[in-house]
Amino acid sequence: MGFPMPEGLKRYYGRGHLHFVTFSCYRRLPLLRKASARVLLVKELARVRAEYGFLLVGYVVMPEHVHLLMSEPGKGRPSTVLKMLKQRVSHRMWETRRTTLPGQLRLAFPGEEPQLRQFWQARFYDFNVYTERKKKEKLEYMHSNPVMRGLVRHPKDWPWSSWSNYAPDGRGLIPIDRL
Repeated sequence: MGFPMPEGLKRYYGRGHLHFVTFSCYRRLPLLRKASARVLLVKELARVRAEYGFLLVGYVVMPEHVHLLMSEPGKGRPSTVLKMLKQRVSHRMWETRRTTLPGQLRLAFPGEEPQLRQFWQARFYDFNVYTERKKKEKLEYMHSNPVMRGLVRHPKDWPWSSWSNYAPDGRGLIPIDRL
């Protein structure tokens, strides 16, 4: 049984558009604040992409949320892809938490519940991108996100994004589809 769609949120599939999707950690907590957590997410993104067959045009992994610019998958819908990605990352994070020494990976902060039962917010934001101008706008927004948040001075300094894939050397953590 699914949850009702929030008022005013409409998702349009089957039109051949790219999708700019945003999903957040539970309560927007910085559960991806550690580099190892962001690397884990990027690796799982590559695996899910191979399995579901979608184009990945851009991404950024922030401490408390993720942006993707992707095509519709060959198998399922963008919502299917996000469900699998979120499940796999949260399971791997919980496994890591169980197998590390106390204090090495904390998913709760002082004053929070000692053990969160949820890693991700239940919903995600999905915006159809069907013009070159919007595609460029969304990529620039994603790549500048770490700079705007004061995490780095330049997008090149945040390896958990596709910015490097668009740089002259063209190498990032995972390959992307430059359209």
